[in-house]
Amino acid sequence: MDRRHLTIGDGRLSPTDLRLWVVLALALVFFGLGGLFLAAPALGALIYGVPEPEGIGRTTLRAIGARDAALALHLTGLSLFSTRRAVAIVLAGSLVIPACDLALILSAGTAAWWQVGLHALSAGVLTLTALWMLVPAEDHSA
Repeated sequence: MDRRHLTIGDGRLSPTDLRLWVVLALALVFFGLGGLFLAAPALGALIYGVPEPEGIGRTTLRAIGARDAALALHLTGLSLFSTRRAVAIVLAGSLVIPACDLALILSAGTAAWWQVGLHALSAGVLTLTALWMLVPAEDHSA
């Protein structure tokens, strides 16, 4: 299939589809989190649910920031230039992130209830948004 000839009817998100804006908002949240972890690892550790590490341990927190920023860029690019199905696949695959984050903080035993809740909320939002992407778009051309 020639990618230059994709149209909205081919499964792409249009500017009038609320799902496009929801995914872009989600990408903005992940981009903000990524920037936070890169710029202020101590605050990132507080949000994530682990004690702030010393020295080289901050590199791990910055890696979390880079991961979140990359996810934001993937979601943005796919939502603007690919299909709803591609966005759904990336969202579904990204469920590995909050699942592993939850496992890590629960095994460490360092997280408060609200930190666990943030990771669980992240998993829920990714799941619901991925499923929503699979719902066919309404045809307003009639």
